[in-house]
Amino acid sequence: MSRVCEITWKKTSVWNKRSHSMRATKRKFYPNLFYKKIKDPISWIIYRIRVSAAWIRTLKKKWII
Repeated sequence: MSRVCEITWKKTSVWNKRSHSMRATKRKFYPNLFYKKIKDPISWIIYRIRVSAAWIRTLKKKWII
């Protein structure tokens, strides 16, 4: 399974890691993902989605969870 947020589409990004001599080597930055259960208010079905921590904070702020 790929490391992608199902809501915000955040995914792994590749940047250069720089040493003191400015030599560039590739490194990866992974998104901060968690599995979260979300209940559909209309059909009462519980979905298990993989979302980023930033989106979980947004959901808590808006009282959806």
